[in-house]
Parts: sequence; structure tokens; C-alpha cells
Amino acid sequence: MTTQCQPPSAGPQTATSERPVAAWAPIVALALGIAILVASEFLPASVLPAMAADLGVSEGVAGLAVAATALAGALTAPTIALLLPRTDRRVVLIGLLVAAALSNLVVAVAPSFVVLLIGRLVLGAAIAGYWSFAFGAGTAAVPGRDHVVSASLAVGVSVATIVAVPLASAAGDVTGWRVVFLVAAGFAAVATVIVIMTLPSVTPHPSAGLAMLRRALANRRLLAGVGCIVLVAFGNFAAYPYIRLAIERIVPGGGWWLLLVWGVGGLVGNLAAGALTRRLRVAVVAAPVLLGLGLVLTMIASGPVVLVVGVVLWGVGFNMVPVATQLWVTRVEPERAESALSLQVTAFQVAITLGSAVGGAVLDRSSVGVVLLVGAGLALASGIGFLLLRSARV
Repeated sequence: MTTQCQPPSAGPQTATSERPVAAWAPIVALALGIAILVASEFLPASVLPAMAADLGVSEGVAGLAVAATALAGALTAPTIALLLPRTDRRVVLIGLLVAAALSNLVVAVAPSFVVLLIGRLVLGAAIAGYWSFAFGAGTAAVPGRDHVVSASLAVGVSVATIVAVPLASAAGDVTGWRVVFLVAAGFAAVATVIVIMTLPSVTPHPSAGLAMLRRALANRRLLAGVGCIVLVAFGNFAAYPYIRLAIERIVPGGGWWLLLVWGVGGLVGNLAAGALTRRLRVAVVAAPVLLGLGLVLTMIASGPVVLVVGVVLWGVGFNMVPVATQLWVTRVEPERAESALSLQVTAFQVAITLGSAVGGAVLDRSSVGVVLLVGAGLALASGIGFLLLRSARV
């Protein structure tokens, strides 16, 4: 079976109940793949203290394990379609999952922080490429349901944050951080097999490549939105690698269950963004504002109640962002959705790279409270930017 990756539609065309259950298998497989990749990306935040101590680096430096992943992603997202303009997207997605499995294996056995960073660079390329192509592959497999595909991928992210990341934190305390990455490598291999079994071939859009990217870059509204995405993602990822440190200054030993709380908030955020598919301007403004409020509450918390509220709002706000902005860029640039998505992914990865690096530097020179304040300011600036940005299509 071969389908062509076409730009997603602006809204639903057929009812979900009209589709056979088997027709949704590719979407489930793609969501599983993104869950494994996202869990792998943020595993360092779950095991940061132990990983830093084992490798003989500061916690601020260890946070660069997230930044390195994002750096590779920032370079990969806009270029992978240029390098593989005519390659079956199914083949590309499978190859990226294999790369993720190998990356986690390298990290699990890394004798030094330098080797660990090499493994994380490979993971970054895998994540960026997968994010760039998974949405298009999903909408090709299930046409006319772009918001469902986006929400399904976001649920995969929520599974990672609700289940994988907190469990990794708890498991790392018992078995050691290396075992956590070894298990992640195994799950990536399983996800690869499932995608092979369920995802049909997806031929790329006829204009995929440099011409498509060049035309997308000419869309000023799209680029302004990408700038806002950089701000909100920068704000989150300046703080997120150090979330466990922020939690344990108030609730010592409570890292794993409050990470679970963050993930539950994330699921709510995914669903909220999906529900606002017809009011994306509201979603892209509300998401960074809620994120900023959550970071402020987490910063000022002096007890567990305020901390829990802050962590929940943090999870809700940030996890609205991928769904809302993914749909936003494809509505603003529907004819060149693949390139628009690659720019969204690039925005995230650039922001993760800069945010993690700046957050680590601030942490080493100041405190986690200042890191949270920086993140909140940037998130609120993004909300203001989206509020001022108009688009007739959203």
C-alpha cells in the first residue's frame, strides 16, 4: 500500500467512528515511536544527579545532555528533507527509530561524558527527523483527520512524560541510570518493529526539498510564529532539565511522583489543545501564559500545595504547545506543510539547545529559582507575541 504525503486539511472530514480500528494502527505505531523518542530525550532530567556524579561533571554540565540532543535536532530538522527529498517516509521513520535505539545503547555504556554526548547527538537527529515526518505520514495514512493525528502524537508525548519519565526517575534510584537507558534502547527496538508492521509506504510530496523550504521561508506570518515558538520552548527548556532540583528543594524525595503530576498535567494540556483545534489562536496564546504562571508558582512555592499547582500548570501549559503550534503552522502554510513542520521542529530544537545551556549556566552561577524566573519571562513574551499575531486561517 502506498500513499502520498499531502498537506493536511484544516478540519475533520469523516467521523472517527466510520474508520475501521485497523486503519488507526499506523497512528498508534507513530505515537508509540514518538513516546519512546521523547522519553529518551528527557531521561537525563530524570536521573540528572546520579548521572552527573557517575561521570564526574556538575549538574549544570550534565544538563547539556539535553542541549546536545537539541543541537543535533536543530541541524537535522530543516535539512533531512533536503537530503532525502524522494525517499519513502516510512523508510526514513524506521531508520530514525533504529538510530534512537543505538543512541540509547551508546549512552548506557558510555565511559565518559564525551561519549555520552555523541550518543545524544544521534538521538537528536532521530527525534527531529521523526517529528518532521510523523505528522505527514499520519495524515497520509488517515486523511482528513489532521487534528486527531496531532493529538495522537501528543498523547504519545504524554505517555512518555506521565509514565516513562517518572518511572525512569524511580527506577534510576534503584537500578542505576545506565540501566534506564538500556531499557530505553530495548523499547526503541520494539517501536521499530511495530512501525515496520503497521505503517504503509508514504511517498513524499512532489515539491519536497529545497524549493518547498524556500517558499515556506517566504511566509512572514509563519516565521513570526516560529519566533514565538522559540520563545516558549526556550522558556520551558531553560527550566525543565532542572525540574527535579526545583521539586526537591521543597519536597525532598518527591521527585518521581511530582514528575508524574507534571505528566498528568501534560495529558490535560494535550487534550485541551486538541479541543481548541478550531480556535488555535486561543490555544497558542493560552499555552505559554499557563506555562509562565506554572513556572512562577513553582518558583515561589514554600510548601507542597502551591508546588503541586505550579507543576500541574507547568505541565498543562507546555504540553499544549506542540499540538497547538503543529496545527498552527500547517494552517498558516497548508501547501508546504512538511517544510512548515520542519521549521516548527527546528524552533523547538534551537530553543532546547539554548534553553538547556542558558539554564545550566544560570543554575551554576545562581539558583534554580532564577532559572524558573527566566523561563517564565520568556514564556509570557511568547504568549504576547502570539496574541499580536493575526492569521485568517486560525
